[in-house]
Amino acid sequence: MKNASNKALSKPTLEYGSGFPTLLLKEVKRFYKVAFQTVAAPVLTAVLYLMIFGHVLEGREVYGRLSYTAFLIPGLVMMSVLQNAFANTSSSLIQSKVTGNLVFVLLAPLSHFEFYAAYILAAVFRGIVVGLGVFFITIFFGLPSLEYPLWILAFAFLGAAILGSLGLIAGIWADKYDQLAAFQNFIIMPATMLSGVFYSIHSLPPAWQVVSHFNPFFYMIDGFRYGFFGVSDVSPWSSLAIVLCFFVVVSAIALRLLQKGYKLRH
Repeated sequence: MKNASNKALSKPTLEYGSGFPTLLLKEVKRFYKVAFQTVAAPVLTAVLYLMIFGHVLEGREVYGRLSYTAFLIPGLVMMSVLQNAFANTSSSLIQSKVTGNLVFVLLAPLSHFEFYAAYILAAVFRGIVVGLGVFFITIFFGLPSLEYPLWILAFAFLGAAILGSLGLIAGIWADKYDQLAAFQNFIIMPATMLSGVFYSIHSLPPAWQVVSHFNPFFYMIDGFRYGFFGVSDVSPWSSLAIVLCFFVVVSAIALRLLQKGYKLRH
């Protein structure tokens, strides 16, 4: 009886894997509690981009039939999704590392895949919430068409998951805030801004068109925009294949770093 009692007391109250929803909820609540900074501010930034560029370049047409404002809206929505998905995972990890509370997450009965999934799903959620905020605000500037909603959802989810994975990699690699800022300012921001958010790559000189095709962010933006208008710079199927491959690569890298405990457990 005594042995049975001891075994009952030593049995954990939470089954293995139950930490996943807890970590996911923690990551969602982390950005929700400062929504004015994590949601409202990015929406305002995107609207300012639209007001400035849309006003200055409104007379131009893209693809021979779209007003520049209509062309710009999907690009700004997707840019907001990508940047905020990256910010969610990277800022969470670096804050936990700097403040020293990451150890409490690592002590939980979580596999590296559950750790990855919780952070990425929270990043996707934040990215899509911000993207929806930008979309609903920009409706006042003209409601864009929604030709293929499933393409929009597919590229939004994959794009947010990719940037969430890159944010995880950056957060693991960085030991302090300036290293994370360097990763964001010298890799993420240029790749995003030069991905066709503000222009069609067909308006670029031939050499720069070739360079643009080596930027995976371009395919995320182009495929996402295809879902709105049914036109794009490259085939949406080609964009989807490239984005899927890129997702697999960055996910594999992030999972490997988590499995090895690189700069986390060692």
